[in-house]
Amino acid sequence: MKNITIDDNKEFDWGRTSDDYSKFRPGYPESFYDLASQLGIGLPNQRIVDFGTGTGVLARAFAKRGAQVTGIDISAEQINAAKQLSEAAKLNINYIVNKGEHYSFEPNSFDVASFGQSWIYFEYQKLLPLLKTILVPNGKIALTHLSWLPSQDKIAQATESLVLKYNPNWKGANYQSTSNPVFGKSFENLPLYTYHRYFVPIPFSRESWKGRVRACRGVGASLSKEELLLFEKEHDELLLSTTPETFNILHEITLHVYGLQ
Repeated sequence: MKNITIDDNKEFDWGRTSDDYSKFRPGYPESFYDLASQLGIGLPNQRIVDFGTGTGVLARAFAKRGAQVTGIDISAEQINAAKQLSEAAKLNINYIVNKGEHYSFEPNSFDVASFGQSWIYFEYQKLLPLLKTILVPNGKIALTHLSWLPSQDKIAQATESLVLKYNPNWKGANYQSTSNPVFGKSFENLPLYTYHRYFVPIPFSRESWKGRVRACRGVGASLSKEELLLFEKEHDELLLSTTPETFNILHEITLHVYGLQ
C-alpha cells in the first residue's frame, strides 16, 4: 500500500504485522467503551460497520456489548486474524476483505461507522459520500485513537528514536497531544457532536512492548526482513539496559463523534 501523504510514499503492508498485531496491540480499556456507550456508540443491537477493522479490536468489543458488527479491511491477512479471534471468543461478526471506499453496501444499512486509528488511510473525498448513503439519517461516525506519548514517556521516546534510525520516512513519531479536535477539515460541513480525550497508563513487559512496536506501521509493516532483524536486536539491547522487566507506557485515548445532517 502507498499513500502520498503518509511516510513520503513509502510502501507498507499491515498484513505482515498480523501475528504481532493479534497478540500485542492492546485494545482500549473498558472505560473507553463505557464512554462510547454513553455517547450512543456500541449499543445493543446497533448496526456498526468498522472500517479498517484490522484484527477486529473494535469489532469484537462492540459485538461483546451486543451490537451487530461488520468489519471491513483491505488486508486478507488481517481479516483472517480477526476471524480467528472472533471465533475463539464465540462472536458472530461479518468480515469483508475489500477497500472500504469501493465496497457496495446497501443504503441505510448501519447506525454507526467506526474507524479505529484508520481514518487517515482512506480517501475521505470518496468515503464521505458512501457514509452518507449507508448510514441511517442521524447516523454517527466515530473516530477512535489510542496513542503513546513520547514527549511524556522516556521509553516510548527512546523506541521512536530507534524506529526513525531504521525508517526515517515514518511520520508516526513525535505524536503531540492536543485538547482540540484534529479531523475537522476532513468532514466538510458534518457536525462534530463531541470530542473526548483522556490518559491511561498501559502495562507492558519487555516482550509485549517489542511486539507492540513490531506491529506498528513504521516497523513490521514496512521494514525488510533484514532491517527488522537488526532493529529487533538493537531494540532488545535498548530495553535490557534501560527498563525493568515490566513498565507502563502513557497513552492518550481520543474519540471524535460526527453526525449526519
